[in-house]
Amino acid sequence: MIIFTVASRLGKHCNDVCETAMMIVKLMNARFLVYISACAFWAPVSVAGPLPSADVSFPEFDAARIELGQLLFYDPILSGNKAVSCATCHHPKFNTSDGLSLGIGDGGIGLGTDRTVDDSNPPEHRIPRNAPALFNLGASEFVSFFHDGRLEVDKTSASGIRTPLGSEMESGFASLLSAQTMFPVLSAAEMAGHFSENDVSKAVRQGILTGESGAWDILAKRIEAIPAYRAQFDPIIGDDNLIHFTDISDAIAAFVDFEWRATNSPFDLHLRLDQPLETQAEAGKQLFYGDAGCASCHSGLFQTDHQFYAISMPQIGPGKAAGFERHQRDEGRMRVTGNPADAYAFRTPSLRNVAHTSPYGHSGAYGTLEDVVRHHLDPVASLNAYLETYAVLPVKVGKGDFALMRDPDEVAKIAAANVLEPVDLNAKEIDQIIAFLNALTDPQSLKGALGIPASVPSGLPIDQ
Repeated sequence: MIIFTVASRLGKHCNDVCETAMMIVKLMNARFLVYISACAFWAPVSVAGPLPSADVSFPEFDAARIELGQLLFYDPILSGNKAVSCATCHHPKFNTSDGLSLGIGDGGIGLGTDRTVDDSNPPEHRIPRNAPALFNLGASEFVSFFHDGRLEVDKTSASGIRTPLGSEMESGFASLLSAQTMFPVLSAAEMAGHFSENDVSKAVRQGILTGESGAWDILAKRIEAIPAYRAQFDPIIGDDNLIHFTDISDAIAAFVDFEWRATNSPFDLHLRLDQPLETQAEAGKQLFYGDAGCASCHSGLFQTDHQFYAISMPQIGPGKAAGFERHQRDEGRMRVTGNPADAYAFRTPSLRNVAHTSPYGHSGAYGTLEDVVRHHLDPVASLNAYLETYAVLPVKVGKGDFALMRDPDEVAKIAAANVLEPVDLNAKEIDQIIAFLNALTDPQSLKGALGIPASVPSGLPIDQ
């Protein structure tokens, strides 16, 4: 009865009520109603002023692929040492990130802010950037990934994307999000592991990514050898076809897309149904889309224009350097384009659930929402006044993480690239903007649709 009552309100936007209801019940059990209510998100309403349209496009969902992707996302079998999963750095307990400025992948023990170095096998490399949140990544408007946009839609390319791997990138993935999931397994710091300790890391270090002895194929064969996984892949790819890593990445992408759609925040209801925001949040909205100028970059439904800007974000951690370089700089977008005008520019992050996805910035330099909001008011002054206590770093690491911030010449380079003009807001107005940012929270999406599986087919322990 509830299904048909909700569906009748959606009208033509949910035509096949029975089919939709059956799939949602299968996937979400008692939580299916949340997804159906989110279906109304495709019904745009007319809004006045500079507010974004409520319209959005997500892929059609495939129950079998999503259920399989859930298991693969939480299974450490996809890491070189079989000890790290996608969820290690993108866990629902930490709102699809890890709660750290700079996390620990391979060579760590524990979860989130309790994660620390495994003294018996410490990381060979540090992860250089903050683990971004995963909300709404399946939406068609997301045309680039990673803080520097090094994986992005490129209509001039034969594959339709630009990737740092160029022709070495395996083909056949279903979406840009699927392509993105193919990279962390190649990173020594994230999932691959040390050079000499496993077959995946050896292949990566030798530059063998594709083909029968390539890193992706090694991982695909691991999955192929597990009967429970093979059985779940059969109806998706056919029982006569071998599992390729693109099949794995497609499933993980389908799960990420379905699991963390944040489309039912108070702001969404405000746009769709004209429900009023709380007084403080409404005042913050007026500032955000008005005098504070936040929407000049944080535009669109998910508060991002998907562009790249240098805003004097402090640089902490190991930085992004080639193997032959010895520095802790992270020059952001310039490492992708080669254009000096892109120095220290990073992608505008979506602000959905932003109140729950700290720390902030490409290096996670700010541990609180208020601190990063204040940074935007006067980026250069904030950069020069940065305190190491703002960061949230794992136990037993972090020595040397602030070396660049102690170098006046390096800090001056970051400051010189800044494009954000100072904004004069008082404490009350800052509180109002933070109240609006809280109104971008979709509580159900923080929990996820399917949640954490009790176990995975590999039998390996999973992060709970």
